[in-house]
Amino acid sequence: MSDQLEISGLRRAFYGVEVLRGVDFSVREGSFTGLIGPNGAGKSTLFNVVSGLYPAEAGSVRFAGADITSGKPDMLVRAGLARTFQLARGFPKLTVFQHLMLHGQQQPGDSLFAALTRSSAARQAEERLAERALGIARRLKLGHVIDNPVTALSGGQKKLLEIGRALMSEPRMILLDEPMAGVNPSLVNEIGDHLTAINREGITILLIEHDMALIRRLCDPVIVMANGRVMAEGPFEEIAAREDVQEAYLGRRH
Repeated sequence: MSDQLEISGLRRAFYGVEVLRGVDFSVREGSFTGLIGPNGAGKSTLFNVVSGLYPAEAGSVRFAGADITSGKPDMLVRAGLARTFQLARGFPKLTVFQHLMLHGQQQPGDSLFAALTRSSAARQAEERLAERALGIARRLKLGHVIDNPVTALSGGQKKLLEIGRALMSEPRMILLDEPMAGVNPSLVNEIGDHLTAINREGITILLIEHDMALIRRLCDPVIVMANGRVMAEGPFEEIAAREDVQEAYLGRRH
């Protein structure tokens, strides 16, 4: 199995403080990889650099063999790299259905001409997007709130909508940033089941998560970051047994 995402020597600082200090790792195509580490390790910043929100100051990022280090977010989504956020984003006045439609690929109304002429091809493309949006909503058990504004959703439903929006882009890989954070514990296993099913369909997943029981259940391998660098990588049991990983999480000192 080949590497789908390759990160080499990635660096990023803010106001002179290095957050990423030469990050190196790769993610196998089709894998469900966990990315863990204490708060402040640089995990979310890494996602922001990889997904094009922040420019890298050094190093490189390759996706499916192509250099995407300087890629813009929209270009990366079109290439098949999607991501979610810790805090669900969106437009408060739009419904669940409208949010999903907004993130569909090859929108028929992208050009002014297509929007004004409303050709048969454009209508058919919009119908296909609508069918995909409805199918994803049903899959994620959001069908009963499809016409509700996002402000009316629960925390768990907002996280499911984030996942749905990523799926609408027809991704080859998804970067998931704490999809269980703030979610009712009764929904955590359900979301985990959704992610497992998505991965089994061939979509690569890189997951940031603090719930170690969930990481143990879902992920292989697991990558550990601390102080802006990768400190360990391997199966969960092997990683959890390492003293340096335990010290990074618990803050113990000799």
